[in-house]
Amino acid sequence: MEGAAACASARRSPTLPQYSFSTSTLAFDQHFTTTARGILFLAEIVCGLLVWVLVGGTEYFHVSALCWVMFVAVLYWVLTAFLFIVYLTAAHSRIPQVPWTTVSLCFNSSAAVLYLVAAAVDAFSVSQAIRGRHNYNCWAASAFFACLTTLCYAGSSYLSYRAWRATEEVQ
Repeated sequence: MEGAAACASARRSPTLPQYSFSTSTLAFDQHFTTTARGILFLAEIVCGLLVWVLVGGTEYFHVSALCWVMFVAVLYWVLTAFLFIVYLTAAHSRIPQVPWTTVSLCFNSSAAVLYLVAAAVDAFSVSQAIRGRHNYNCWAASAFFACLTTLCYAGSSYLSYRAWRATEEVQ
């Protein structure tokens, strides 16, 4: 009889699978912004923001080449801000499946190349505006900041390459 009672009670309370829930929180890496990589991230965010705000505040849609500049500036600004948050919160250390050094190298290299093209397009587009007018001043300033942003991404590419090379030598 005891066996039947134990069997009946086992049927009434099925065993639930055991799940492991982690309640860890993201850490704030307060020293990240003092490293060369963190400073370059901040410079890329600020200069990239200036590029797309300066172009976006004009009638850029009349010059189709400036639409490319806006695309590059906004795309890489959003992606850079996202990666900055990932590194600032040390989320990259919690996701070891992602090859972060390779991701960083590809991202920064593509940003440097596309921003170089965008800076050249922006600089050549300045000639289509009337000197001294609002569009001219904004496009000239955005071309300057696009060049600065290109240099920042090139510096980040170099640092990413060194980090990638170091991880490749370890493996």
